[in-house]
Amino acid sequence: MKKYWLVAVSLVLVLAVVGFSGCTGSPTTIGTVDINSQQSGIWVNGTGEVTVTPDIATLSLGIEAQADTVAEAQEQAAVAMEAVMAALADNGVAEKDIQTRHFSIYQVTRWDDFKDEQVVVGYRVTNMVTAKIRDIEQAGPIIDAVAAAGGDYTRINNISFSVDDPTPYYEQARQKAVADAKAKAEQLADLAGVNLGKPTYISEGTIYPPIVYRDAGMEAMAPAPTTPISPGEIELSLTVQVAYAIAD
Repeated sequence: MKKYWLVAVSLVLVLAVVGFSGCTGSPTTIGTVDINSQQSGIWVNGTGEVTVTPDIATLSLGIEAQADTVAEAQEQAAVAMEAVMAALADNGVAEKDIQTRHFSIYQVTRWDDFKDEQVVVGYRVTNMVTAKIRDIEQAGPIIDAVAAAGGDYTRINNISFSVDDPTPYYEQARQKAVADAKAKAEQLADLAGVNLGKPTYISEGTIYPPIVYRDAGMEAMAPAPTTPISPGEIELSLTVQVAYAIAD
């Protein structure tokens, strides 16, 4: 019996020695904290906003035709779309500023109670484009011209407004964002009773140029007084994150 106890004790000692020697390499990270990886100083976020009057209008427009056959629907759509494109060109919209965004041909069905199934009643062709209007004051007259050219096939989904070159406005917003961040950091330092040091880290948030949409709410339009279009104003915003050191 003593023999077995001696063997057991020996095994425990061997395991203890192996375990200890295994710890002499790199130390385990469980339950430890790397102080160097922690943020130090004063970290703040700043926001800058600039109000801008849009100078670009983008129309989402096109045609939609339905007929008994695909060929008939396609022909109607092609004729109407050709007239719409000509109206855009005649009103100063450049070819490079017109882009096809959606084209589809699909069956139109209805439920037949007698047959107890869906039956095909026709085919619908839809052709939608976006047209960039660089002379924003011409947005209303262009809408009228397109509606007249396409007739009952005309579809105008919405109009959006943006800025052609937002770069100088973002420069202003950036200045405001950095000033906002500094003001916050100075207040925090004052409240904490420390001296604010120099910035040690600056990061700018992702910029997404704003686009303001308006629902045009129009299909075919009869000739009428020029459609009123109001671009209003848009806000460009930018954020920064800044880390300041704590001075001695």
